[in-house]
Amino acid sequence: MDDGLTFDRIDRPTRLPDEVASSLIGAIENGQLKSGDRLPTEAELSKRFGVARTVVREAISLLRYDGLIDSRRGVGAFVTEKTSRSSFRISPACFEKRKQIVKLLELRTGVQAGACALAATRRTRDEMQNIEALFERMCAADQRGPEEALEERVDTELLMYRHITEASANPYYCEVVTMIETNIQNNLRSAFLKNAAASEFGPSILAEHRAVLDALREEDPEIAWRATRTRFQQAADRLSAREDFT
Repeated sequence: MDDGLTFDRIDRPTRLPDEVASSLIGAIENGQLKSGDRLPTEAELSKRFGVARTVVREAISLLRYDGLIDSRRGVGAFVTEKTSRSSFRISPACFEKRKQIVKLLELRTGVQAGACALAATRRTRDEMQNIEALFERMCAADQRGPEEALEERVDTELLMYRHITEASANPYYCEVVTMIETNIQNNLRSAFLKNAAASEFGPSILAEHRAVLDALREEDPEIAWRATRTRFQQAADRLSAREDFT
């Protein structure tokens, strides 16, 4: 009926099977579940997660699709050997998350470039010192590699660019960048970390960040804008070009 009422569309929360699958992936990645280990039964996982068995069943199906789990009829579900995961397919949920990350990187390309251009002329000496200190921390984590320092490396990079954005002295840039970071941290962190481990480590990647810092030191807004655009566009391009993305 037409009663004149209007309502905003309600955003759907994260799907429960995806949350269960992410938790199990985390247990595999941190070594709680090792290659060859048998997963607890559906009933046990259902009780531990506080969800229906159908939710657990779908989560296991996602992991099996990804090649992380091998189900054996009448025996149970087992963590596959690492060597057998090299050609695994990405589940539809993972595809969607990667696409979201690409879109956020595309948005951040323009926003971060504008903020960095302003920061080049507005940053203080103390702000520059803080940014450089974060870059050194990021380099140190990068050298230790994704197996030892993945989260530290990613979180330090995010913090460094947040400081750069704050140095622009424009609160609206800060609001947009905070929105992007919050989206990544709350909804896409697992996929974001996996992509960082696969394609955001090494000297060539650090060189992209170093070009941004060089422009800030030189107080050159045009070069800062260009270097920052290059940095984030390259990151988006690398993710889009990965063989397991398309």
